[in-house]
Amino acid sequence: MTISYATDSEKFLLSVRSTDLHVSPEQFDRLCFDNPDLRLELTANGELIIMAPTFGESGEKNVSLVYQIAAWNYRTELGKTFDSSTGYDFIAIGGGKMSPDVSWIEKSRIDGISLKQFIPVVPDFVVELRSTTDRLSALQTKMLEYQRLGVKLGLLINPQDQQVEVYQLDKETEVLQNPTSFSCEAVLPGFNLDLTRIMT
Repeated sequence: MTISYATDSEKFLLSVRSTDLHVSPEQFDRLCFDNPDLRLELTANGELIIMAPTFGESGEKNVSLVYQIAAWNYRTELGKTFDSSTGYDFIAIGGGKMSPDVSWIEKSRIDGISLKQFIPVVPDFVVELRSTTDRLSALQTKMLEYQRLGVKLGLLINPQDQQVEVYQLDKETEVLQNPTSFSCEAVLPGFNLDLTRIMT
């Protein structure tokens, strides 16, 4: 994989030729700007991650996740909900630039923060939904990084194995087998995530 400038437009473009590429945060920002159709992430050690589009089944399940959390948040007005196209910037605290499938931030923690950029705030809650194109080990590494950065509650939903992995600050990872729901009360007051349509 290489990065090159297109001679006609001087854009920063990707040419995939190998399996690994490291870029600077500045190069990453330029790649995102010049390649808006790509979903990109940057790890804490500067590795560029290109995420494949999901198939329809995963896309539908992810909509269910976003809908449930957004609907709860509209009722409570306790914070802001973000979808998978949202980028976070954790460079200043020793992390990378990441995009959870769903995330939520409590209102007081994001007041005054511009949303016209990658969000420089660690979310309180994140969800990653494993699609058929995702390696489980890569998602588990990502969840541990969220935990390290300070995410209070993270859920890794793995329909293929009928499991949900629960990541909380200062706690061991908990694995739930084929749950139909999960209470997020500890971080999202009064919210119970319905998993019946997501785990099938």
